[in-house]
Amino acid sequence: MFFKQIAVEGMGCLSYFIGCMRTRSACVVDPKRDVEDYLHIAYQYGMEIDHIFETHTQEDHVSGNRELKSRTEARICMMEGTPAQFEIEEVRDGQVLRMGDVELKFLWTPGHSPYSMSILVTDYSRGPAPCVVLTGDSLLVGGVGRPDLAGDELIQEQISSLYTSLHDRLCSLPADIEVCPSHGRGGLCSKNLESKSSSTIGYEIQCNPFLNLSYEEFEDRLSRERYLHPKSLPHIMYNNMEGPALLETRNVRKAMTPEQVVACLARGAIILDTRDAASFAGVHIPGSVNIGSIRQSVTWTAMLIEPSSEIILLSQDENIYDEMCTRLRRIGYDYILGYIYGGIEAWQEKGAPISQLWQYMPGTLAGKIEKGDCGHVFDVRTIEEYEAGHLEEAELLALQDLFEEFPNVPYEDEIVIICGVGYRGNMAASFLQRNGFKKVRSLAGGMKAWRNQGYPTVT
Repeated sequence: MFFKQIAVEGMGCLSYFIGCMRTRSACVVDPKRDVEDYLHIAYQYGMEIDHIFETHTQEDHVSGNRELKSRTEARICMMEGTPAQFEIEEVRDGQVLRMGDVELKFLWTPGHSPYSMSILVTDYSRGPAPCVVLTGDSLLVGGVGRPDLAGDELIQEQISSLYTSLHDRLCSLPADIEVCPSHGRGGLCSKNLESKSSSTIGYEIQCNPFLNLSYEEFEDRLSRERYLHPKSLPHIMYNNMEGPALLETRNVRKAMTPEQVVACLARGAIILDTRDAASFAGVHIPGSVNIGSIRQSVTWTAMLIEPSSEIILLSQDENIYDEMCTRLRRIGYDYILGYIYGGIEAWQEKGAPISQLWQYMPGTLAGKIEKGDCGHVFDVRTIEEYEAGHLEEAELLALQDLFEEFPNVPYEDEIVIICGVGYRGNMAASFLQRNGFKKVRSLAGGMKAWRNQGYPTVT
């Protein structure tokens, strides 16, 4: 059997290429939208992709199922009853599919979604015992899938279904079977996952904290969990239910002049500035949102920008532009108009308006605090980070909460934003600037710089 896990770094998404080395037939499970990796594997090993399986309707990334089908003519398969609005083939609970020496058995494991399934894999070239189970987002390494995505009215039913799926279906499998989920650390489908991307049934039974709870404890814990709900989530779910658009209809790249950018801004386009925090602070286009180009940038984009928005990218070079386009399209941001040719320098040379984001060094901020000459100080880290050590004067305003509701302060007052190292602080500050706050500042280097300079914190 050929078996390969493909990870999308920064998003925690995991997909799988499975094939029989004897018959050269293959399938892909939970494909990402950019499908070149799967095509390359098929070409490299002389395999033909016959089937595409979705363990559930994805909610944190646009599926590559239709994209891959357009390149291979493979059949898209989902669990019976899945309300997809495009052509699929349904598989039933307990159904078996044979691909040469590889056998796939489909198990209905609802709870993360009503139509979630797991796939039990047997490699008969080695023996008759199952060796791997692809658990989708039902059982994760160190966690379980979130049960809230079917809606608040179904959450208790989903929690009950998930508990049954875990204990009666998955945990009843042999202990040595390898667990391969659809998501790992960095995804939106669970919290506090381990860094490993696979495990075993036995290890999860022994060490997964959710599998050692009574039903009452399990229900209480999942009912109280607070999950991220980015702006992209309903958009992605709708696209995956209707059938994702092919990239050939979206893949447009355009080098834009400052005049073209001005015209697009006038009709509501957003500039996504992917430069680092210091560069953005020095000079940027008014109204820009600063989300630096790192692996986790799409998660923050999904929290901050509506998926229907027209986006113009400002980046250091075309390679970063291409990479950001790929990342954004994975989460359904298809209206990328192009990039500013010549970057911020071309904008400045045109004499177009510019803005700055003033940054305080730790010593400067400490001096202003001592003199009582500092405005409102907000710490946009998580509550766990905040409680581990923060400025005494800083009020917790987690970034997720800030995106949902502005701070209750006058627009003319000074606001100082603090985060871990400056990345989230710049993001929050640019968001506030864009929405009319006049005197926004950030702490250069964040709490790391503050501590390195020896300034005090409280817990």
